Amino acid sequence: MANLKEIRNRITSIKSTMQITSAMKMVSAAKLKKAQDAITAMRPYSSKLTELLQNLSATLDSNAGGVYSNQREVSKVLLVVVTSNRGLCGGFNSSITKTVIRTVKEKYSNVDVDLFTIGKKGGDVLSKQYNIAEANNEIYDDLTFDNVAEIAEKLMHLFAEGTYDKIELIYNQFKNAATQIPQVEQFLPIKPIEGGDAEAVSSDYIYEPSKEQIVEALIPKSLKTQLYKALRDSFASEHGARMTAMHKATDNATDLRDDLLLTYNKARQAAITNEILEIVGGAEALNN
Repeated sequence: MANLKEIRNRITSIKSTMQITSAMKMVSAAKLKKAQDAITAMRPYSSKLTELLQNLSATLDSNAGGVYSNQREVSKVLLVVVTSNRGLCGGFNSSITKTVIRTVKEKYSNVDVDLFTIGKKGGDVLSKQYNIAEANNEIYDDLTFDNVAEIAEKLMHLFAEGTYDKIELIYNQFKNAATQIPQVEQFLPIKPIEGGDAEAVSSDYIYEPSKEQIVEALIPKSLKTQLYKALRDSFASEHGARMTAMHKATDNATDLRDDLLLTYNKARQAAITNEILEIVGGAEALNN
């Protein structure tokens, strides 16, 4: 009977876990819908703004883009690592930490690398191997464009004053609830347009004011939008990964509960059979 009691306790514990994972799945599903709508609506705007800025920059002199377009020899790199503050989201955070380690090993093994972490989980793991220049874990408490713009301005200042020669973003891009794609995206200096005739691309437009003034006004806005899009992508990816992980956890708990119920019923039936055999055996002994 002690064995039956132990199985009953395990079944009760698993049922409690199922309730928790099921509730977490529903909460993440509700948050995912809002986050998915936000990033889906933002992507076309961000992509068009970046394309316009690159096309304009390509038709100007190398100095026209200002300090943010200055291509310097890379001796010190800052990686902006975007993870989450909470766990229980499958491989969401581990995929980013692995991407950071692989990027440093393959691209920046001969230069100094610092990390700017956004999210507690990434900072906790990577701080054991790399220098954390700054950590910002509170941004998810109020993820607005104005708050993200403050971080972008800080990164722009670090590049402008020459503290870092290159800044890259590493984050999870949202594809769907079950798929998140780790991205390594150049933030500063502004990446020039690749291929094609930039003059032909922009020849159909009349610019007022001048191209130079437009570029100088667009660059800060484009960089802030790029960082905000990365954080929005990561935020949606986190909830998608957590919803999927909690769904799988609930399914696994259901299977385990069913197995334990079957084991419990078999053990209970065996105990009842033994009791019947003892009673019958005792009765037969009395008769004899």
